[in-house]
Amino acid sequence: MSALLSLRAAAPEDLLSAMALFILLWSAWSGDRAARAITGLAVLSLVAASALVVPALYHGLLGVEASAFGGMYSGDSFAAFAKLLIYGAAIAALLIAPSFFDRLKAMRAEYPLLVLLAALGMGLMVSATDLVSLYIGLELNSLAAYVLAAFYRADSRSAEAGLKYFVLGALASGILLFGMSLTYGFAGGTGFAAIRASLAGPMGVGASFGMVFMLAGMAFKISAAPFHMWTPDVYEGAPTPVTMFFATAPKVAALALTMRLALFAFGTQSLAWQQIVMALALLSIVIGALGAIGQGNIKRLLAYSSINNVGFMLVGLAAATPAGAAAMLTYLAIYVITSVAGFVAVLMLKDQDGAPVEAIADLAGLSSHRKVLAACLAMVMFSLAGIPPLFGFWGKFVVFQAAVAAGQVVLATVAVSASVISAFYYLKVVKVLYFDEPALKATGRSDWLHQALLLAAAIAISPLGYLATRLLAGVTQAAAAALFHAA
Repeated sequence: MSALLSLRAAAPEDLLSAMALFILLWSAWSGDRAARAITGLAVLSLVAASALVVPALYHGLLGVEASAFGGMYSGDSFAAFAKLLIYGAAIAALLIAPSFFDRLKAMRAEYPLLVLLAALGMGLMVSATDLVSLYIGLELNSLAAYVLAAFYRADSRSAEAGLKYFVLGALASGILLFGMSLTYGFAGGTGFAAIRASLAGPMGVGASFGMVFMLAGMAFKISAAPFHMWTPDVYEGAPTPVTMFFATAPKVAALALTMRLALFAFGTQSLAWQQIVMALALLSIVIGALGAIGQGNIKRLLAYSSINNVGFMLVGLAAATPAGAAAMLTYLAIYVITSVAGFVAVLMLKDQDGAPVEAIADLAGLSSHRKVLAACLAMVMFSLAGIPPLFGFWGKFVVFQAAVAAGQVVLATVAVSASVISAFYYLKVVKVLYFDEPALKATGRSDWLHQALLLAAAIAISPLGYLATRLLAGVTQAAAAALFHAA
């Protein structure tokens, strides 16, 4: 493919790169007084990038027709679906940030720039079909994320979150890089297609170690147990808009990259990595559920909930089938919407002075004076728990259905049983909201933008969300098909 056609295939990344450079110059020239205008431009850039990826998903692009830059990049339907989720989460993170940082007098022009650069890196991650492009995208996202975690410099918790994320992230990147070097050494190439072809026969010990190290590095990025240690502290310490961003967009990118690695690059050796994925899934489900039970901070609880939900998504990956991949993408889409609703609700929990209210005990009796907010937060908890008729139930249902159809009955049974544990702490929050004596702490009012975002997300995860199941099934099946094109 010529350079011009490659640039056309990577049009979303071209656009975001150009806009990031323009915003960098604008912010350097105008300073923080232009932060809101720059945020608006970043949102428009992400909307335009979303429009550019829709045709690839609509037409179900896959294989050679979606390949670019000598096989290092793929603009296929799978990447398009992941990018839509990433860009949507990034837009939400930009929209909710100004009012939060304005109260702290900490809104800076760098924030939308960092989010845009992170989204650019994540787009490269989900389109990567070569170890080199994989690492470039991963580090571009990670470098922006480290700064975002420590963005509120006046708060020691934010600085601590940034430092922990950087140190453990560098360790995970080193593990991943070591695995990549082993894989390259034994496969004889860096392209995913070359790795797949070289592993078509019996898998050697060296290649097995390379695969294990790469999966371990990716397990950190998706915060799967036992590589989850950074998640609660970073989620609690980072500013809430940044926490919402971490819980959605980077998780989509890392999970999508893990899927492409496992199902395509290592697709001929599914029996080798299925055991690893099953172990990660079960550990994440159990540790995420047990870790959340004793939490008194709503952001830390959502961090453990994130670990728990990653475990359920990995159940779909363990199936190693197109149905399992489609189910995983369905779950991921529902989870992103639910997480956006959850963290927007957390942002709206503040006292009369505008200070955030994050202690679960301080939410006691919220339904007595913030009825709509309490109802939306309760819907988020029920949806995360997978309780029907909320839309979160559908995500768990399709994942378990795919696992059973693939013969993973024991895995599905254990996962369903463990989901009962997670229901406990979700219901505990609902009990505090509706049945405890009112604490009257979260009495502050929120702006219309937060209310509109929360209402839209709440409608999406309500029973009305089931109206989109046919559309969602169609696009996830088309996206999953791109991963199995070479099978």
